Amino acid sequence: MSEEESDVLRQVADRALKYVKPGHTLGLGTGHAAMAFIRALANSGIKVRGVPTSKASEDLARELGIEIVSLAQADKIDTTFDGADEVDPRLNLIKGFGGALVRERVVAMASRRRVMLVGEEKLVKRLGERGRVPVEVVEFAVPFCLRQIKMLGMKPLVRSNDDGSAFHSDNGNPIMDCGVKRIPDALRVQRQLMSIPGVIGTGLFLGTADVVLVGRLDGSVQTLNRLRPS
Repeated sequence: MSEEESDVLRQVADRALKYVKPGHTLGLGTGHAAMAFIRALANSGIKVRGVPTSKASEDLARELGIEIVSLAQADKIDTTFDGADEVDPRLNLIKGFGGALVRERVVAMASRRRVMLVGEEKLVKRLGERGRVPVEVVEFAVPFCLRQIKMLGMKPLVRSNDDGSAFHSDNGNPIMDCGVKRIPDALRVQRQLMSIPGVIGTGLFLGTADVVLVGRLDGSVQTLNRLRPS
């Protein structure tokens, strides 16, 4: 990540603090934007509790003095703050490039409000423009899931670490990065993927975000709100 991109995320993270009140329990996402928010939160001195979506987020929050609680200990989660890898005009998302998609979904759906932090490069006209949808699967089911996902017209590849070793989520599961082009019907694709035995979760987060804060290279931060049916 460039210094310019880091500056953008710091600006977005600072703006996100307006959604935080003392005593809140917050969902702490995973990835560069979430890490920027955790640092901004610690620097603010606002006393909150955090439910992390990954070991990396938990480690950083603890290091910076933020109280950590488990999902079982949190009777409610006021707001989850996380990043996204793609955001379409309806605020549908693709997430999971960082590998925490299942825990991110659980914490997000346990929250009263979900605020996503992104740079403007993550905005797309249609989901799939960045070329992949992450899918977490049970290890035993990898060969079967590969065949089934290929039959859907995608190009799945089991994710590896930079050193060539197998990548596993914090849940101990492999992740497949499924090559796609623009997705004309994301809801249909989501249903097809989730109907495959062995698939635990996908990176398609449809109707999840309530607010998306978009950092611009000119230093401004745009607030996008989901339109709710009247």
